[in-house]
Amino acid sequence: MLKLTVPARWQGAPWLLCAFRPFFLATLASAALLMGVWLGYLRGLWPLPAVPGGPLVWHAHELLFGFGLAAVAGFVLTAVPEFTRTAPVSRPLFFWLLVLWLLARASFWLSGLLGPWPAAICNVGLALALPLLLARRLFAEPSRRQWAFAAGLLSFALTAIGFYSDLLQGLPPMRWLHAGIGAMLALVLIALSRISMRIVNDALEARQAGDPQDEPVIYRALPPRRNLAIFCIALYTLAEFLLPGARVGGWLALACAAALLNILNDWHVGRALFTRWALSLYLIYWLMALGYAALGASLLWQALPMSAGRHLLTIGGMGLSVFAVLNIAGRTHSGEELDPRAWVPLSAALLVAGALLRLAASLPGWPYLTLLAASGLSWLLAFGLAGYHLGAVFIRPRRDGGQGCEEPLDAHGQEGTAPRCG
Repeated sequence: MLKLTVPARWQGAPWLLCAFRPFFLATLASAALLMGVWLGYLRGLWPLPAVPGGPLVWHAHELLFGFGLAAVAGFVLTAVPEFTRTAPVSRPLFFWLLVLWLLARASFWLSGLLGPWPAAICNVGLALALPLLLARRLFAEPSRRQWAFAAGLLSFALTAIGFYSDLLQGLPPMRWLHAGIGAMLALVLIALSRISMRIVNDALEARQAGDPQDEPVIYRALPPRRNLAIFCIALYTLAEFLLPGARVGGWLALACAAALLNILNDWHVGRALFTRWALSLYLIYWLMALGYAALGASLLWQALPMSAGRHLLTIGGMGLSVFAVLNIAGRTHSGEELDPRAWVPLSAALLVAGALLRLAASLPGWPYLTLLAASGLSWLLAFGLAGYHLGAVFIRPRRDGGQGCEEPLDAHGQEGTAPRCG
């Protein structure tokens, strides 16, 4: 068998201490680069790479399989070993998965010259590698098999296979990118349920410590509401794929919005909800619900273009959730406490504003190009601030002396009680 190794120059490098570090760095870099290139193209400053399908396919593909897949890979390669109580993913393995991600980006950007086959091999290979490499861990314990994560990762891989199958046949592949949004949002819901229980309950404990007279409250992300929302998203995604433009898709989109708002019934826990991280996670559900409501209005009443709802889902739902994971999981598993500085809520507010500005750009009579640029700049500034503050965390050694993915260590070298990512 081929034995994977890390090149000698990078063995022991701090940015390879844990699987999330290189992939979260790639997420931050791609968030800024992709939006910067896109905004420059819209302003006529430079052309986009000549890829099959044209500029919109490049934009959607790279935000989904570049930015989005880097964030997913960083999260699952770190979180799955944690919540399945298995050994961490080996450094050589995640190092070469990162190389594959880089090759996937380069091959797609150059697909106008090289043809689609190199991009298909690299992008499909990476998307399939995640569920295949993690399958044994996800199903290792019969009583706690992680069916939801496995299905989410596999569905994301299937969208990559479908996209390149159409591309290689010369067919319009955009329908697969729309399906990929549904797969990505299902993964977001699965991941948020694990993150939110720790974040919200920590906020509730802090409130209780400050006011012992308050009645103790415990937040639980119960599966039925989440599973209903995932089911509705799956049905809508399937309807949009098989019956594009059909009214039934509109009703299913409204059902998605209702199911997502139904999840928030578990979140009404009092003033603890208004702490920075609990509120950020809460807003993700709202933006996703608004996105599906906008898609429903588009299909049923032609009130908005479809792009309005899609961007609420991607800029708002996907963008804000990735930002939260980078900060919560990334800092915690770098041996750091959650960041109390003002840039965090500012960046979250910028992402919310970016989603709403992109919605406003779709309204009749509103200044489309101006609002489009403002939306893109909001995203760029939010992830630029994240790159500046988090990038340094991911490339330096752990300040608590840890050598892996463990939570912050105390003076005795024991794990503390910071929020977990899994």
